[in-house]
Amino acid sequence: MPRSLSSLIVVLFAAVSSWAQDTHFSQFYNAPGQLNPAMTGVFAGHFRVGANYRNQWSSVLGGDAFQTFHASADMRIPVFRNDYLAVGLNALQDQAGAGRLRQTNAGINVGYLKQLVGGRYRSDQQFLVAGMRLGMGQFAQDQGNFWFSNQYNSSTETVDPSLPSNEALAQSTGLFPDLGAGLMYYAVFDEDASVYAGGSMYHLNRPDIAFQDNSSFSLYQRYTVHAGGQIPLNPNFSLLPAAMMSIHGPSRELLLGSSFRLTNHDWYEVAIRAGAWARVSNKLAQGSALDALIYSFILEMERWQLGLSYDVNHSSLDRASNGRGGVEVSLIYVHPYQARYRVNCPNF
Repeated sequence: MPRSLSSLIVVLFAAVSSWAQDTHFSQFYNAPGQLNPAMTGVFAGHFRVGANYRNQWSSVLGGDAFQTFHASADMRIPVFRNDYLAVGLNALQDQAGAGRLRQTNAGINVGYLKQLVGGRYRSDQQFLVAGMRLGMGQFAQDQGNFWFSNQYNSSTETVDPSLPSNEALAQSTGLFPDLGAGLMYYAVFDEDASVYAGGSMYHLNRPDIAFQDNSSFSLYQRYTVHAGGQIPLNPNFSLLPAAMMSIHGPSRELLLGSSFRLTNHDWYEVAIRAGAWARVSNKLAQGSALDALIYSFILEMERWQLGLSYDVNHSSLDRASNGRGGVEVSLIYVHPYQARYRVNCPNF
């Protein structure tokens, strides 16, 4: 297949999938606001601030590569006896392809952490967490990079952008409300031993995202389940397996793998993680297909966590991309808690 045709297929596929499917992060465990609103406030600290950046298909699209930015902040407030109220803010912008199809979404997450077992000064604790998301969103596009059949001059066999397109497409959709909810259970048995499982639903109200006033296109609801934990292998070495499955309309995605974590357990703790993950998707063919293998590295330095990952493309698009998929960076800061408000949480 000629490389130009392969590139065109990538562009067309990417545009369709970005319209029909939510953005995703390979480091899904480091983007809790996008994964499950019940993860709001589930961290070992007073407040948390995080940012994520993803760049995909630059090997084919160059400067028109898909780019996703996400930022979040959340905190936990003690209420009643050993329970907590969590509040968070998060915002996302995703830009896709030469048409600059942009999705912008921002919202407030609210969660409630109900303690089932344990106390503030016990190492073993269990919580059931419920969360909800109240957000607003909008889609936009840059029509200056498009041309339509009505702008093709058959006599000169060229495109004349000065001709009217006769297409009733708006530059953006209207602002729409976007609702989500989730549940999660977790248990911490020791400093390096924990388990968690949760599920979430996004776009509960199925907002209308049509670009035409006289048409309607409802955003599919997205259902996600995820689980993981930490298994100590020796005092300094542990395994962190995790899995996430997401269903968004006709799209299915399964991401699973594990990281190995090595820590010094000093007062000023430094830890490193290295992991490998597989993404299986039904987007590229009937049935399921291996979409990518993901390799990750995370550096933890007391309050800071820096994550780097790279997707190696193994789908049918690798002929155009030469296996180069996407690079992703995450940065998280956690402010330490006061001793009397200590809550043990799993490592994600």
